[in-house]
Amino acid sequence: MSRIRGWPVTLTEGPVGLRPLRVRDARALRETRVRNAEWLRPWEPTHPEMPLQTSSLTPYVAMLQAIRREARHGLSMPWAVTYEGRFAGQLTVSAIVWGSARSAQVGYWIDREVAGRGVTPTAVALAVDHSFFTVGLHRIEANIRPENRASRRVAEKLGFREEGVRQRQLHIDGAWRDHICYALTVEDVPGGLLARWRTRQDGRTAEGRS
Repeated sequence: MSRIRGWPVTLTEGPVGLRPLRVRDARALRETRVRNAEWLRPWEPTHPEMPLQTSSLTPYVAMLQAIRREARHGLSMPWAVTYEGRFAGQLTVSAIVWGSARSAQVGYWIDREVAGRGVTPTAVALAVDHSFFTVGLHRIEANIRPENRASRRVAEKLGFREEGVRQRQLHIDGAWRDHICYALTVEDVPGGLLARWRTRQDGRTAEGRS
């Protein structure tokens, strides 16, 4: 049984969904990551246990088992991102700290085939709202390489606050890389992040029709 209130849970908004990662996702996870290897490589933390290119399912099964174990201990919420019912990426609320902090980090990657359709910001908004209003967290961070303009746009579209650079924070693509820290607290989104994202999308649609 998970120690997190409101976990496991499946969340949806239109064609975008978040559902708990399962061990049987190993095959879809391998296929998607291998197909997107060159696109993901500059942004993915170095994970020897889960290489971007491998023909074996074993590293993926082991990784998913470890992720699910962490979730049972109340330290993370690992979701598969789906689009129109198909596996399309991964989003994890991790490094959950309770006590007086009640904080966590959100990380995500998406299949290049569905990029540009609003999948990632919608998935992040779903996860943040659940973390704040059901789980009871107070602060969510997203740490992003300065060069990763697409991921930075996601944080900026959603209204995450830029809080500075964390120097040489993670080992990625052969070196220790700086990351920009973006953050939200529950006070920043009293009406919910998804509602704010819907309003932004509706405004852009109206502009396109005028």
